[in-house]
Amino acid sequence: MAGEIAFEVDGRAVSLVDDGASLLEALRDRLGIRSPKDGCSPQGQCGCCTVLVDGAPRVACVTPLGRVAGRRVTTVEGLADDERGSWAEAFAATGASQCGFCTPGIIVRLSALAARAARPDDDAAVERALAAHLCRCTGWRTILDAWHLMQGDGAPTPASGREIGAVSAPPSRPERGPEQGGGAGELRRAQGRPSRDQAAAATRAAIEGGVAQAVGPHVALGEAGFADDTAPAGALVAVPHASRPGEWALGETLAEARAAAGKIQGRRTTIDLRHPLEVPPGDWDLRLRTTWVEPAYLETDASWCVPGGVPTGPLANGGAFGGKTTSPVLTAARRLADEHGRPVRVLLSREDSVRLGPKRPPVAAGVRVDPSGSLSGVLRVARTPGIAAAVGAVVPGLEVVEVDVAGPSTSAALRGAGWAEALVLVAAAQGAFPVSVTTPSGATARAEVDDDGVHLRVGCGRILDEVVLRSYCMGAVHMALGWVRREGIAVDEAGQVHDLTIRSFGILRASEMPPVDVELIPSDASPVNGSDAVLVAVAAADWLRQGCPQDWPTERSPTPHETRRTP
Repeated sequence: MAGEIAFEVDGRAVSLVDDGASLLEALRDRLGIRSPKDGCSPQGQCGCCTVLVDGAPRVACVTPLGRVAGRRVTTVEGLADDERGSWAEAFAATGASQCGFCTPGIIVRLSALAARAARPDDDAAVERALAAHLCRCTGWRTILDAWHLMQGDGAPTPASGREIGAVSAPPSRPERGPEQGGGAGELRRAQGRPSRDQAAAATRAAIEGGVAQAVGPHVALGEAGFADDTAPAGALVAVPHASRPGEWALGETLAEARAAAGKIQGRRTTIDLRHPLEVPPGDWDLRLRTTWVEPAYLETDASWCVPGGVPTGPLANGGAFGGKTTSPVLTAARRLADEHGRPVRVLLSREDSVRLGPKRPPVAAGVRVDPSGSLSGVLRVARTPGIAAAVGAVVPGLEVVEVDVAGPSTSAALRGAGWAEALVLVAAAQGAFPVSVTTPSGATARAEVDDDGVHLRVGCGRILDEVVLRSYCMGAVHMALGWVRREGIAVDEAGQVHDLTIRSFGILRASEMPPVDVELIPSDASPVNGSDAVLVAVAAADWLRQGCPQDWPTERSPTPHETRRTP
């Protein structure tokens, strides 16, 4: 028979029945503490649910509730008011938080690191601490910026690199001053001074992310209103049935629903990445093959609904890089709430999101450049509605051939799908640094990748907010480098996805992210998305620097790379 255990959470004594639930489920669903987030539960790989247990960081999704009996648990809400507020201000001031899903756990871990009297200038120690976390949005360097701002360290740093333009975002270790602050105390003193235009910042975030997005210190604390955070207490929980596709298993708790569903725990596969398409035959100057790429948004799909109500959408504060547009959770939440006559939460696990969510479609292309400099060739792509039109709009000389391929669903809604690959080919075909790109919206990006890091010059209309735009540019650099070097999921010949853990997607960690400097070009033109231009330019620049090996990702391919032909 399950017994009760007593422990302390954020300074108050609590007692809960220990029925085998995880600490994460106990905090979120029984105590109503929603700052620890469920990004991979129970894989223990994303760090979004990190809390302190007796002052030491622990991943709550794989910590059994029974393990904290008699112990002290601290979430971001339990940090001292001054410290919590200062971390939030630092993350907002440096662009270290975009959607805000991963940052509560990161703040908790950095708080523990600071408490151990870590050297403020020890970037390696911060990167080691961040190795337990994944952040898909910010590109890590801005999180180092926030750390240095909190530590009051104004010395030069390699984290963001040199500033190269007249309008640049703050350097990685900002010089202390009344606007930037130099640590917790100076951040507090700066509160009475003129602040950023939050409406303009939110507008820039919405342009870059594709959906309305909150901006401000509360976002870093996980208070942006994610779908499952707002679900009413006592709602039924529904999860996909493991052996009956299209059906949902229900329970009074998440653990009960998953048990009823027969949830299969994800594993990282031992099979190699596979490139399902062959480059069309031809005498090409440049060849490119890619595989399926997981969008890897941290907040898994969730919705809830009351009987007769409107379901809460899964895009609460982040665009999921074009994912979730066909998520099944909304219709399921409405139908199940009506059927059962009570509120229902519908949740996808990380494994569910991988199995059910659309991927970036694989391509295989061959192109040649004629004496006039124009590009022609053939791009084969996994059949995807809208993909041919997306490619044709940017590179009309590229013939698009759609191919039926056994594999997961694909979507042209994912970030730049199709047209980004086409523009990468165009940019790399120029064969010289810096690489320059203009997107369909009119944004421009010039990029170079060298031993010192990544150097960017970005023009996308009115800047609106330098901090937000810089953060999104950093995130695009992170995604571009991961796309070229590491990212991809293993799919077998029958089309079944084998990589079901979030660490198996190839997302670059903090220690793998190079310094980045960003020059933002002032303009009075209407603001447009700039980070997509950065994604393409940096991908092309990194690929060109490597000699244009045929297969992406370049650092995980099991076979030797075919390189660009030397003229």
